[in-house]
Amino acid sequence: MEAFRTQERLILASGSPRRRDFFADLGLAFEVRVTDIDETPQPGERPADFVARLAREKAQGVDQPDAWVLAADTAVVVDGDILGKPGDEDEACAMLMRLSGRWHEVWTGFSLWRQRTDELCTKTVCTRVRFMPLTPELCRAYVRTGEPLDKAGAYGIQGKGCFLVTEINGSYTNVVGLPMAEVLETLLHHKVIALMDGL
Repeated sequence: MEAFRTQERLILASGSPRRRDFFADLGLAFEVRVTDIDETPQPGERPADFVARLAREKAQGVDQPDAWVLAADTAVVVDGDILGKPGDEDEACAMLMRLSGRWHEVWTGFSLWRQRTDELCTKTVCTRVRFMPLTPELCRAYVRTGEPLDKAGAYGIQGKGCFLVTEINGSYTNVVGLPMAEVLETLLHHKVIALMDGL
């Protein structure tokens, strides 16, 4: 038996299989629409502002007036620098070595928007993550699995990259790509979803 039922048409504006899995595992009824936007940080843009802006732009890029659209963006941040997806294996290794043996932040911004009523809710969540000390050889072995190449910061905590992480402070699902406690709270508040009868 599912815990939630979807009351309004819901669109997930994301091509991320991890975000789709979160929604599907909860039994939510949703459609997927991917929007193509420029994801370049603006000069001097803080990480929280960056992920919030991209989430808003992705949500508002879906032209479905009667649907609720949820979009998100996640960034890995170290020394104030936003690490995107690596361009190749060498860049992935360089990112991992920069994170080696230290703390970094993972920021996710998400936006829930309905065009017809111009209702917009945007929130940001930050999780701190600590890596084990790494060697170049260990980084290269992990990168050769192919997993880091489509992930911000060049690692996936939910996959093979779990061995990199020694400590986490905050939301685990935020590091995967969507802070589900905050997202569900927002969907319930706007009555996009509801608890199943009897719960």
